[in-house]
Amino acid sequence: MADETSQARNNARLAILELANMISVPMALNAIVRLKVPDAIWQNGTNTPLSSVQILTLTNPLADPENLQRLLRMLASYNVFEEHIVDTVRKYSLTDVGKTLVTDEDGLSYAPYVLQHHQDALVRAWPMVHEVVVDPSVEPFVKANGISAYGYYGENPEMNELMQKAMSGVSVPFMKAILNGYDGFDGVQRLVDVGGSAGDCLRMILQKHPFVKEGVNFDLPEVVAKAPKIPGVTHVGGDMFKSIPHGDVIFMKWILTTWTDDECKLIMKNSYEALPQGGKLIACEPVLPHESDNSHRTRALLEGDIFVMTIYRAKGKHRTEEEFRELGSSSGFSNFRAIYVDHFYTILEFIK
Repeated sequence: MADETSQARNNARLAILELANMISVPMALNAIVRLKVPDAIWQNGTNTPLSSVQILTLTNPLADPENLQRLLRMLASYNVFEEHIVDTVRKYSLTDVGKTLVTDEDGLSYAPYVLQHHQDALVRAWPMVHEVVVDPSVEPFVKANGISAYGYYGENPEMNELMQKAMSGVSVPFMKAILNGYDGFDGVQRLVDVGGSAGDCLRMILQKHPFVKEGVNFDLPEVVAKAPKIPGVTHVGGDMFKSIPHGDVIFMKWILTTWTDDECKLIMKNSYEALPQGGKLIACEPVLPHESDNSHRTRALLEGDIFVMTIYRAKGKHRTEEEFRELGSSSGFSNFRAIYVDHFYTILEFIK
């Protein structure tokens, strides 16, 4: 064993302690969202540095400012807040990271995504992650709750509503990035969004590309039953494993990643059959780099991969570009390309 007083061993011990206590980060993030801290600091764009006392005066005057400050200080070390020490008083403003948690004019932010990930039913699954290595036939969420995550959402309207809001909060900024940097919807007459939920993505695509004559929002019957009316959009309920409505282009976002390879092939074959010759499937998915590194992008993608394995599908996964290429080829698609316009999601084109 190396000398315990060496710099290398000191750094190693410090690193493992940070990793072992890492649960403090998402749980603190969950806490400040529940306490409405980002919106309190933002105050319609002022982003004025506030002390924990000032924040709680706006949100919960009877709460403990010292404990809130402890949360803020720790999250400042992860660049969620910027700390300002003024005459021994610690005050906090939002960084660009923190601003993603601020409710926008449409009522959206990444805050519901944080809350959705840390609900009791999901948290119960995490101590069982090791079991998915021993028995990959059942995901930890099922072992912890006795039902699949999607089934659980279906039985719990409040959880399902939060999940839908979380997906909207993540989807809208990403769709803005797509629509500003991707021209793959040009010339489309009929566009089918598979797993389109409330239809947010279709609404944005149609607003940007009015030449799309018809949008079809395709999801489970119980999901589209609650979808709002959107001009130019037809809500269709069904099962993507059985068939998919016909269209010039099939669009899907964060669908393939939650299913096994065989299930993805079935979804993609159904998409292939729903397309005319020359039509394309546009899938927006996390794409893993070929080699692992310690960049924020790689960590976010690999962490998301473990989340999928734990909560949704033991053999569902984030995939590399080559793995997606092989899925497309085995499903009948003749051409494939990946377009990187976002740090997390990649646009994948599969051409018939």
